[in-house]
Amino acid sequence: MRLIQLLKAKVHHARVTYANPDYVGSIEMCPDVMERVGLQNGEFVNIWDVDNAERFSTYCFAGEKRTFGVNGAAAHKVRVGDRLIIAAFTWTDEEVTPKIVLLDENNAIIRDMVPYDRNG
Repeated sequence: MRLIQLLKAKVHHARVTYANPDYVGSIEMCPDVMERVGLQNGEFVNIWDVDNAERFSTYCFAGEKRTFGVNGAAAHKVRVGDRLIIAAFTWTDEEVTPKIVLLDENNAIIRDMVPYDRNG
């Protein structure tokens, strides 16, 4: 058996609603979005800031609706209003169809995205 790491879930353009360096790490995420893409509390995620090119990793947890709050040291890497891409990967020997969503400026789901579609 050969395991490869494949994209499992991705959230496009989540807007940072707060940045709290005094909290001990993690990203608080809208529970509706987490459910839609299949993320669990405590799951490891990669985060890429579209607006300033910062990249970091942490774990996620469900919080308030339409909230995306960056905590701990990573809070210094973002500003309120920044657009984030949040991605999770899995190790598997099976094919995976990732769940991908695009959010609007208020962190509401605009649409599900088709994986690997170059036209968006």
